[in-house]
Amino acid sequence: MKIDNFVKQLEEIGIPLSDHQLRQLEQYYELLIEYNKVMNLTGITEKEAVYLKHFYDSATLNQIINLQDQQSLCDIGTGAGFPGLVLKILFPHLQVTLVDSLNKRIQFLNIVIHKLGLEKIDTYHARAEEFAHHHREEYDVVTARAVANLTTLLEYCVPLVKVGKYFIPMKANINDELIIAEGAMKKLAVTIVREINFELPIEQSHRCLLMFCKQVKTDRRYPRKFSEMKKKPLN
Repeated sequence: MKIDNFVKQLEEIGIPLSDHQLRQLEQYYELLIEYNKVMNLTGITEKEAVYLKHFYDSATLNQIINLQDQQSLCDIGTGAGFPGLVLKILFPHLQVTLVDSLNKRIQFLNIVIHKLGLEKIDTYHARAEEFAHHHREEYDVVTARAVANLTTLLEYCVPLVKVGKYFIPMKANINDELIIAEGAMKKLAVTIVREINFELPIEQSHRCLLMFCKQVKTDRRYPRKFSEMKKKPLN
């Protein structure tokens, strides 16, 4: 995705970019490529592909929820910062938390945060289920991109969401997972309030965004240990 097209596509989903934000994204890209040589952060390195499949794809979260109206966001399994770090650049007012189980990724994110001079952003080296027990009901929006199946993601992420607020997974395709996840939705007291399906520009690959609204506080037994979740998924 060429830069001019990138800017235009973001405007079409309600995200105007300043020159400062464009420079921050450029610097982010340069750091990603530099550190990818020793950290293996992404298999996508060609500039136009990074802007399309990482930067623009991360920004599409704004299609299902107006992030200008939210105050806090947590990205579980953020990897090299997608979507959480991209969204922090695009929506500077957000208090953003990035969580990943690999410390090398957290080290990279901290370098980017420092180099870009970002504020109101925290990183945590932790497993999702451990993090959730210490940060219950803290966030307006919790998201995850290409981390796990929907049933597992619900158990990881819903405990983090404030009552009345939202868990929004970013998926390529969700239909089969959604049927399997019905039991988890009931036990974790969330309902789907919105769904958006669209195709990524240029390559036309399918994307799905689901907005789950949390109805009541989550039972403290959730999330369980990963071994328990794997052995007996919520159904």
